[in-house]
Amino acid sequence: MPADAGETLQVALGTIGRFHFFDLARELNRRSHLAAIFTGYPLCRLRDTGVPSSRIRRFPWIQVPVVGLSRAGLLPSALYPALDALAHRTLDAHIARNLPPCHVLSAMSSTGLAAGRAAQTRGIAYVCDRGSTHALWRDRLLAEEYMRLGLPLRRTHPALLAREQREYEAADAITVPSGFARASFVAMGVPAEKLRVIPYGVDLSAFRRTAPRDDGFRVLFVGQLSARKGLGYLLDGFRKARIPRATLVLVGDAQPETETLLERFPVDRLERVGPVPRDEVVRQMSRASVLVLPSLEEGLALVQAQAMACGCPVIASTNTGSEDLFADGVEGFVVPVRDAGAIADRLTRLRDDPALLARMSGAALNRVKTIGGWAAYGDASLRLFHELARARGHDIAPLSAD
Repeated sequence: MPADAGETLQVALGTIGRFHFFDLARELNRRSHLAAIFTGYPLCRLRDTGVPSSRIRRFPWIQVPVVGLSRAGLLPSALYPALDALAHRTLDAHIARNLPPCHVLSAMSSTGLAAGRAAQTRGIAYVCDRGSTHALWRDRLLAEEYMRLGLPLRRTHPALLAREQREYEAADAITVPSGFARASFVAMGVPAEKLRVIPYGVDLSAFRRTAPRDDGFRVLFVGQLSARKGLGYLLDGFRKARIPRATLVLVGDAQPETETLLERFPVDRLERVGPVPRDEVVRQMSRASVLVLPSLEEGLALVQAQAMACGCPVIASTNTGSEDLFADGVEGFVVPVRDAGAIADRLTRLRDDPALLARMSGAALNRVKTIGGWAAYGDASLRLFHELARARGHDIAPLSAD
């Protein structure tokens, strides 16, 4: 049975990795609303989360070896989708078997079908949390893009796609981080009233200017070096801008298509930094003239707000959640997706107008203060959870002011 009526709202979380769930878990625990968080990660990767180990329920037996073998290049790419689907399915079953007394279960998409149904039979509200766009919408978009580029795509396993469709139907509510993500669900026929937009927070204590901006024009990209992130459009846009002595800086993991894209769109003055610790990401953002994120698909790319917190304006595609974060022409530029020419134009405008760059930098610093941190994300999530628990018939105590 769920927690007794009148008790403090209790929420269980489920996620295959870390993502934003441990930020939410930390906020829920700080307010005494966290029943447990289930994860496919091992304890050694969770010591810095701020969540007590007594609240963490680990099930790493499939996820850890699959990810480890894949990153080491020891797992044939043809096997990965099926094993990834197995990792999600087994974690889901583990949550369903071990769900503690609570009022709400919020589970990452692909990880909550069995657990959500088990929760609902016990009077517990089920939230499907989708950090990206609608799974089928995303799969079709990326398949089209990789085909256009002539690149092989490791597509989402059909079992995961089918599972997500059933989760969307079963859930009491679906949470997404941006209006762009919400629109993808509506386009796929999901009722608008089932969707709730709760934007992620930004840690202003960690992201702030720590170094002066470089004298030269420095264009920064942070993320996986992939076609999904729009790497080809960034490289092509940087080439077309033809800005003398400008440097393109790539921070992030290489992907199977990275070298192909770099060879297809060669640029001068390229600096590949690779994956680096957070402090170095902050330093790179502080030094940069502008961050460019031309992704084909994102739920809400956190690097945008993080760069703004470092005083770095952003050029981002419409498919990154950018329009939820800043205004086009004020703190940065929002450009059409798949438009290298627009990227080149905005880079040239910033390089040729130092006053515009300075204004956007200051506006970015001011805007990010209004976005809210993870505490605001926790507050918004709790309001939804409280509403859903009451809709399930629980007389939950009012939420206390934090």
